[in-house]
Amino acid sequence: MKKLYRSNSNQMLAGVFGGLEEYFNIDATILRLLFVVLLFMSFFTVAVIYLIAAMIIPAEGEIR
Repeated sequence: MKKLYRSNSNQMLAGVFGGLEEYFNIDATILRLLFVVLLFMSFFTVAVIYLIAAMIIPAEGEIR
């Protein structure tokens, strides 16, 4: 079973999209572009969701 984690090798800020890339097998660039588009639509909501994900999803080295 695959586990979701924040990537240490493919990160720009917290590594959330790098981890999502590896979990869902989707290019992180597409996820980042989608994130930027959503930021223009609803900055506060999307930014809060990203920050919560960065706090909840464990980093790559923290997985047991």
